[in-house]
Amino acid sequence: MEAPVVGILALQGDFAAHARMLRDLGAVPREVRTPAGLDGLDGLVIPGGESTTMTLGIEREGLAEPLRELAERGTPLFGTCAGLIMLDRDHLGLMDLRAERNAFGRQVRSFEADLEIAGVPGGPVRAIFIRAPWVAEHGDGVEVLAEVDGRPVAVLEGDRLAISFHPELSGEPRLHARFLELVRARAGARR
Repeated sequence: MEAPVVGILALQGDFAAHARMLRDLGAVPREVRTPAGLDGLDGLVIPGGESTTMTLGIEREGLAEPLRELAERGTPLFGTCAGLIMLDRDHLGLMDLRAERNAFGRQVRSFEADLEIAGVPGGPVRAIFIRAPWVAEHGDGVEVLAEVDGRPVAVLEGDRLAISFHPELSGEPRLHARFLELVRARAGARR
């Protein structure tokens, strides 16, 4: 497959760090700010940030329905931190889960942890949690890949991967690599 084109919703958050990581893994990143930016994508990352601000930006730019249409076409999605929130039932409704915002506490309760994540080889992943959500509830089709204190913090539903933490800040490439496996598998299935 040619280098996949992966969009990064660039309304808020450290989308530049996601772009660097994707580029290092052989993808072509594209910042997405309007519906036209979704055209021709092989995958989409919804980064962290602040979910209320992100919701307002999505509404302002008219992105909600185009994002849902992108997902309905089977384009793989990867949500990190607030991106997980945006994918839940109460926001874009693209995953069968409900996220709990700031679940571990406010900014001063941010922390780092080493997580074993199902489907991610090479030992524990260094995870940075900043005002992080967790998955409060989920449907049967959602696979829990990792937990902290018995709470899901990494999940997979079909071609949709969502995590509560920031691998782009720790320089941890394995989650983006896992996402690109989904992107490449989907692209191969379309041929």
